Amino acid sequence: MDEHEERQLQETLPALRRFARTLCADAADADDLVQAALERALSAWRSRRQVDALQPWLFSILYRRFIDERRRQARWSRLRALFSAQAADEPESVPSPERVHAGRERLAAFACLPVEQRAVLLLVAVEGFGYREAAEALGVPMGTVMSRLSRARERLRALDNECTAPALRVMK
Repeated sequence: MDEHEERQLQETLPALRRFARTLCADAADADDLVQAALERALSAWRSRRQVDALQPWLFSILYRRFIDERRRQARWSRLRALFSAQAADEPESVPSPERVHAGRERLAAFACLPVEQRAVLLLVAVEGFGYREAAEALGVPMGTVMSRLSRARERLRALDNECTAPALRVMK
């Protein structure tokens, strides 16, 4: 890795972390996801196809790591449920104050969106990716990116209208 590539990688880190925070519910999980994605990227550094497309390549690795981890967790939870009758009856653990605070900082409407829509919205609207770059990063067709983006924007508008609409009172 030369100095130019190292500088590009360092400049991309804040955007990668924002993307990971959007996907994960926890800052520590997001940091772990970024670290895992960077380990994967550095191990495959010389095998990159497009040398000039570093940012979409890194986002693609991060998103795929996130999806893989979600699938792995789903498999383990199914196995736990099969082998433990208590798994369904266990109470949820009390969240730490840091998690409560972080949860309050997030936008409620944004958090209501499905992860696929959040990912597309963040890449296009916040990170400035084009539709083609976002499609490459997420591994989906460009039409899917456009459709998810449209649905996400429509849902955010609907949630915004619900929150800003004046309450109507019925007078008797």
